[in-house]
Amino acid sequence: MAKYTSKAAVLTVTQEDAYRNLTDMQAFQERIKSIPQEYLNQIGNIEFTEDSIKFSTPQVGELQFDVVERIPNTKISYQAARTPIPLSLAVNIGNKDGVAELTSYIDVEIPVMLRPMIGGKMQEAVDKLNDMMCLIAGKQY
Repeated sequence: MAKYTSKAAVLTVTQEDAYRNLTDMQAFQERIKSIPQEYLNQIGNIEFTEDSIKFSTPQVGELQFDVVERIPNTKISYQAARTPIPLSLAVNIGNKDGVAELTSYIDVEIPVMLRPMIGGKMQEAVDKLNDMMCLIAGKQY
Protein backbone atom coordinates (compact mmCIF):
# COMPACT_ATOMS: atom_id res chain seq x y z
CA MET A 1 0.00 0.00 0.00
CA ALA A 2 1.12 3.52 -0.72
CA LYS A 3 0.09 6.21 1.75
CA TYR A 4 -0.37 9.83 0.73
CA THR A 5 -0.78 12.52 3.38
CA SER A 6 -2.14 16.03 3.00
CA LYS A 7 -0.67 19.06 4.67
CA ALA A 8 -2.29 19.84 8.01
CA ALA A 9 -4.88 22.61 7.85
CA VAL A 10 -5.98 24.68 10.83
CA LEU A 11 -9.71 25.38 10.96
CA THR A 12 -11.76 28.14 12.52
CA VAL A 13 -13.92 25.75 14.60
CA THR A 14 -13.21 23.51 17.59
CA GLN A 15 -12.18 19.88 17.24
CA GLU A 16 -15.63 18.78 18.47
CA ASP A 17 -17.46 21.02 15.99
CA ALA A 18 -15.30 19.81 13.10
CA TYR A 19 -16.00 16.18 14.01
CA ARG A 20 -19.74 16.84 14.31
CA ASN A 21 -19.79 18.62 10.94
CA LEU A 22 -17.89 15.79 9.24
CA THR A 23 -19.96 12.96 10.71
CA ASP A 24 -23.38 14.47 9.95
CA MET A 25 -23.15 13.32 6.36
CA GLN A 26 -26.78 14.01 5.43
CA ALA A 27 -26.19 17.67 6.30
CA PHE A 28 -23.23 17.71 3.86
CA GLN A 29 -25.63 18.30 0.97
CA GLU A 30 -26.69 21.62 2.55
CA ARG A 31 -23.10 22.62 3.37
CA ILE A 32 -22.00 21.88 -0.20
CA LYS A 33 -24.23 24.75 -1.36
CA SER A 34 -22.04 27.20 0.59
CA ILE A 35 -18.78 26.03 -1.04
CA PRO A 36 -17.43 28.33 -3.78
CA GLN A 37 -18.16 27.21 -7.33
CA GLU A 38 -14.43 26.89 -8.15
CA TYR A 39 -14.15 24.04 -5.62
CA LEU A 40 -17.38 22.41 -6.76
CA ASN A 41 -16.09 22.36 -10.33
CA GLN A 42 -13.05 20.37 -9.16
CA ILE A 43 -15.15 17.90 -7.18
CA GLY A 44 -17.76 17.20 -9.85
CA ASN A 45 -21.06 15.53 -9.04
CA ILE A 46 -21.27 14.65 -5.35
CA GLU A 47 -23.94 12.91 -3.27
CA PHE A 48 -24.08 12.10 0.44
CA THR A 49 -26.02 9.41 2.28
CA GLU A 50 -25.98 8.59 5.98
CA ASP A 51 -22.81 6.50 5.71
CA SER A 52 -21.31 7.15 2.28
CA ILE A 53 -20.01 9.73 -0.16
CA LYS A 54 -20.48 9.23 -3.91
CA PHE A 55 -18.87 11.42 -6.53
CA SER A 56 -17.65 11.21 -10.07
CA THR A 57 -14.60 12.71 -11.66
CA PRO A 58 -13.49 12.73 -15.29
CA GLN A 59 -10.23 10.98 -14.33
CA VAL A 60 -11.66 7.89 -12.59
CA GLY A 61 -15.43 7.93 -13.06
CA GLU A 62 -17.80 7.22 -10.19
CA LEU A 63 -16.44 6.43 -6.73
CA GLN A 64 -18.22 5.57 -3.51
CA PHE A 65 -16.62 5.71 -0.07
CA ASP A 66 -18.38 4.09 2.88
CA VAL A 67 -17.70 5.09 6.48
CA VAL A 68 -15.96 2.17 8.21
CA GLU A 69 -14.78 3.82 11.43
CA ARG A 70 -15.67 6.80 13.57
CA ILE A 71 -13.52 7.67 16.59
CA PRO A 72 -15.26 10.52 18.41
CA ASN A 73 -13.61 13.90 17.84
CA THR A 74 -10.44 12.43 16.30
CA LYS A 75 -10.90 10.28 13.17
CA ILE A 76 -13.26 9.23 10.39
CA SER A 77 -12.23 6.41 8.03
CA TYR A 78 -13.74 5.48 4.67
CA GLN A 79 -13.32 2.45 2.39
CA ALA A 80 -13.88 2.59 -1.37
CA ALA A 81 -16.66 0.34 -2.65
CA ARG A 82 -16.48 -1.52 -5.95
CA THR A 83 -13.02 -0.36 -7.00
CA PRO A 84 -10.52 -2.51 -8.88
CA ILE A 85 -7.82 -1.75 -6.29
CA PRO A 86 -8.06 -1.40 -2.50
CA LEU A 87 -8.44 2.26 -1.57
CA SER A 88 -9.17 3.88 1.77
CA LEU A 89 -9.37 7.42 3.14
CA ALA A 90 -9.00 8.78 6.63
CA VAL A 91 -9.52 12.23 8.09
CA ASN A 92 -7.72 12.90 11.36
CA ILE A 93 -8.95 15.75 13.50
CA GLY A 94 -6.46 17.18 15.95
CA ASN A 95 -6.49 20.10 18.36
CA LYS A 96 -4.17 23.04 17.86
CA ASP A 97 -4.51 25.96 20.25
CA GLY A 98 -8.22 25.29 20.82
CA VAL A 99 -9.22 24.88 17.18
CA ALA A 100 -9.34 21.85 14.91
CA GLU A 101 -6.49 20.77 12.68
CA LEU A 102 -7.35 18.42 9.79
CA THR A 103 -5.04 15.99 8.02
CA SER A 104 -6.30 13.58 5.35
CA TYR A 105 -4.74 10.30 4.21
CA ILE A 106 -5.21 8.08 1.19
CA ASP A 107 -4.03 4.46 1.29
CA VAL A 108 -4.05 2.81 -2.12
CA GLU A 109 -2.54 -0.38 -3.47
CA ILE A 110 -0.44 0.75 -6.42
CA PRO A 111 2.21 -1.50 -7.98
CA VAL A 112 5.68 -0.20 -7.17
CA MET A 113 6.56 0.41 -10.83
CA LEU A 114 3.50 2.67 -11.28
CA ARG A 115 4.05 4.82 -8.20
CA PRO A 116 6.36 7.34 -9.93
CA MET A 117 3.70 7.92 -12.61
CA ILE A 118 0.69 8.05 -10.29
CA GLY A 119 2.19 9.40 -7.07
CA GLY A 120 1.90 13.07 -8.03
CA LYS A 121 -1.76 12.70 -8.95
CA MET A 122 -2.48 10.88 -5.69
CA GLN A 123 -0.77 13.63 -3.69
CA GLU A 124 -2.84 16.22 -5.54
CA ALA A 125 -6.00 14.17 -4.81
CA VAL A 126 -5.32 13.96 -1.06
CA ASP A 127 -4.60 17.70 -0.91
CA LYS A 128 -7.91 18.48 -2.68
CA LEU A 129 -9.72 16.00 -0.43
CA ASN A 130 -8.37 17.79 2.64
CA ASP A 131 -9.41 21.18 1.20
CA MET A 132 -12.94 19.87 0.67
CA MET A 133 -13.13 18.34 4.14
CA CYS A 134 -11.91 21.61 5.66
CA LEU A 135 -14.63 23.55 3.88
CA ILE A 136 -17.28 21.11 5.08
CA ALA A 137 -15.86 20.98 8.63
CA GLY A 138 -15.96 24.73 9.06
CA LYS A 139 -12.85 26.40 7.67
CA GLN A 140 -13.44 29.94 6.49
CA TYR A 141 -12.62 30.58 2.84
